[in-house]
Amino acid sequence: MKVLIIEDNPLNMELATDVLTASGYEVLQADNAEAGIALAQSESPALILLDLSLPGMDGLTAVTVLKREPGTTLIPVVALTAHAMKGDEEKALAAGCDAYLTKPIQALELPETVRKIIESGVPK
Repeated sequence: MKVLIIEDNPLNMELATDVLTASGYEVLQADNAEAGIALAQSESPALILLDLSLPGMDGLTAVTVLKREPGTTLIPVVALTAHAMKGDEEKALAAGCDAYLTKPIQALELPETVRKIIESGVPK
């Protein structure tokens, strides 16, 4: 199953990729929103992990684009971000993210969270 990670920090990208690959996921990578949107459109991943602080187009704008496009509108998008201030989760969900996870990445929890979202929809 394909998971797309859109993340500009190489260490965060490596950790998330390693954790998900070890759990049997095929991981697609993009280090900016534009490349991530293009990959999502061409590869139709089962889920997108999206950093909100990206160079150029930010994650909130990217999720708006993904949810507006017919080919990507149904792909679950999970904000994966260091933004953990009051109101940040609400902003991400209002922009179109289906779930919100904070960094640092929890290596033991990430694959299970991804599996739950893909299999049964977004946890409420």
